[in-house]
Amino acid sequence: MPHMPPITRALLIANVLIFLMQQFGGDYLLAHYALWPIGQSHWERLDNGTVVNVGFSVWELLTYAFLHGSYAHILFNMFALWMFGAPVESALGARRYGLYYIVCVVGAAVAQLAVIHYLKPHDFYPTLGASGGVFGILLAFAMIYPSARIVAFPIFVPLPAPILVIGYMFVELVLGITGTQEGVAHFAHLGGAAAGFVLLRIWRAQAMNRRD
Repeated sequence: MPHMPPITRALLIANVLIFLMQQFGGDYLLAHYALWPIGQSHWERLDNGTVVNVGFSVWELLTYAFLHGSYAHILFNMFALWMFGAPVESALGARRYGLYYIVCVVGAAVAQLAVIHYLKPHDFYPTLGASGGVFGILLAFAMIYPSARIVAFPIFVPLPAPILVIGYMFVELVLGITGTQEGVAHFAHLGGAAAGFVLLRIWRAQAMNRRD
């Protein structure tokens, strides 16, 4: 990855390496670093027979985003990160891009925790994946490069990035409200995008104030 910006490169490498560790570490990483619901913890038995107490810890707001549930899961997220992360990092700069990604990941986690706590209080399952950060990057790409066109499945027609991203967010909202695709954290995706949108607006307002 000779021309990949540093933060995007680091995120790609870290995600792949940690996913490989998951393949050899069984449920250990999932038990200690996935995003578990807020509230009473539970005792769970790992693959190796060890019984551990799992529940929410503050570091999970970040660590969950480096775990993935399947090869398809990480492949989709890393492809999107590779495709859209580099141009967004080039526009924002490494420092702001790194902060932006963290804010999106944490925003996605907070949204997911809120949905579980208030709408599904009896559910107890972990959330994992970089999708919240990736959705934030998709939104940033559409805002920074509004004239760019994207070809995406299942519509193999180049569409302006803002239209495609807004449409994608709308689909996520519908799927989340209707409970379609159970097991997919649709509101986490939207939370990551919403957190990114707020941060970009703050930065834009600060830039306008400096110019004035």
